[in-house]
Amino acid sequence: MTKPHVVVIPCPAQGHVIPMMELAQCLVKQGVKVTFVNTEDTHKQITSTWLEKDGFGKLMQMVCLPDGLETWEDRADICKLTWSILKTMPSKLETLMKTINNEDGNDKITCVIVDGVMGWAIKVGKKMGIRTATFWPASVATLASMLSIPKLIDDGIINHKGLPLSDVIIQLSENMPPIKPKNLVWACFMDVDTVEAMFQVSKEAEEAYTMTDWFICNSAIELEPAAFNLYPQVFPIGPFLASNRLGDQAGHFWQEDPTCLTWLDQQQPCSVIYIAFGSFTLFDPTQFQELALGLELSNRPFLWVVRPGMTKETTPAYPDGYMDRVGSRGRIVNWAPQQKVLAHPSLTCFVSHCGWNSTLEGVINGLPFLCWPYFADQFLDETYICDIWKTGLGFNKDESGIITRGEIKSKVEQLLGNSTFRDKALDIKEKVTSSVTEGGCSHKNLCKFIEWLQGKNTDAKDQPDHM
Repeated sequence: MTKPHVVVIPCPAQGHVIPMMELAQCLVKQGVKVTFVNTEDTHKQITSTWLEKDGFGKLMQMVCLPDGLETWEDRADICKLTWSILKTMPSKLETLMKTINNEDGNDKITCVIVDGVMGWAIKVGKKMGIRTATFWPASVATLASMLSIPKLIDDGIINHKGLPLSDVIIQLSENMPPIKPKNLVWACFMDVDTVEAMFQVSKEAEEAYTMTDWFICNSAIELEPAAFNLYPQVFPIGPFLASNRLGDQAGHFWQEDPTCLTWLDQQQPCSVIYIAFGSFTLFDPTQFQELALGLELSNRPFLWVVRPGMTKETTPAYPDGYMDRVGSRGRIVNWAPQQKVLAHPSLTCFVSHCGWNSTLEGVINGLPFLCWPYFADQFLDETYICDIWKTGLGFNKDESGIITRGEIKSKVEQLLGNSTFRDKALDIKEKVTSSVTEGGCSHKNLCKFIEWLQGKNTDAKDQPDHM
C-alpha cells in the first residue's frame, strides 16, 4: 500500500511551529511521509538552528512559501503579517500542492494538516479534493472562545470587529476558566488594527472547525474536561512532549545554549527558579529592572532566559552592579533547551508567560508556576494554572502597571513555602503522563488518527476517547 503523504502547515510563530513539528515527527515514526511548509522567514530561522539529529531521512522534507512581505519588513507587526498571509499564501500553497502531485503519481498528497489559525489552508485542501485535518496547538478553552464568536456578538460582549463592548466576565461552561472580554485571544492587543486582524484569524479557526474532516488538539482530557465536554468532536492527542520529555526538540527560532544544563548540574535539588517568557513577550526598561531586582531579592539560584529583542534596548539594561551581586547564583542565557531544563531535578518552579507549550512543559514535569501572561491565550492558561488546577500563583501590578521587586519576592516565598502547589502539580503530571502512554485517552486518539491517515479507519466522524 502507498504510504500516506501529508502536508503540514503551522502558523509562523514559535509556539505553533514546535508542536506541529512534534506531530510531524510522530507521524514520520509511523511511516507517514511529511512535507512541512513554513513561511520563508520561519524556514530561515529554523534551519539556522537545525542540527543533523533533526533530520528524518526521506520521509520528511521542509519547504517554504513567501508570506507576502518584503525581506526588510517587520514580521513582529502581527497585523501586517496576518493580512499579508491571508492575501498571499492560499494561491502559493495551491500551486505547491499541484506541483507535488504532478511530480510523482505515486506520491500524491493524501491529507493536509493545518494549524487551527491557518484555516484558509483547509479551504485550499477542500478545493483540491484532498482530505483535511486541523491541529489545535493551544488549549481547547481558547478554541471554545473562538467558536463562541457568534454568541459573544449576539450577547453584546463584542462587536462585529471583535472589539469588547462589555466588562462582564465570560464563562462558557461550569469549571471552564472565566475570562475578561479584554483578555480574549484576539482582543488583548494594544491597537484596533491588530485586534481586527487577529479577529479574522479567530474566525478562520471557527471555519476550520466546521469544514475539516478531523480536529485534533495538543491537550489532554485530564487537563480540561469541561472544555472537551463542550466540544466532544475535538480529539485530544497530547501533550506530545509527555512521551518525549528528554528528546531533542526541532523547530526553534534561536540557538539553544546547552551550557546552562552544566550549571544546573551544580545546583541543589529543587532549588532553582527558571524564568522564561517565550518568543513574543516584551518588557519596558522599568519592568525589566524590577524583575531583575526581584530575582536578586529572592536569594535563590535562578536561570533566566533573556532572548534577543526582549527589551526595546539593543542590549538589556541590568541594574548597576547587578551581575557582580548575583554572581554565580544567577545564570542568564539567550535561549535555553527548555524541555531539558524543566526536567532537571534542580528546578523548583517556573516563572512563565503561560503560553500553552510552556504550560504543558511545566505540567509534565510536575512544576508549580508563577504566572506572568503577556497576550493571546496566556490569560486563559494562567486561569487554568491558578484557579482550576491550583498549581501556581499570579502577580499583582502596582498603580503604575508594574510588577514590583517586592511583589516578585513575596510570590516566590508564598509559592515555595506551601508544598500544596507542588503536590497538586505532581498529581496532574501523573494523570497527563498516563494519558499519552498505551491505553490512555490521548494515545488511543492518536492511534485512531494515524489509522485514518493510513486508510485503515475511514470514518472521519469517529468519536474521540474521553475516558
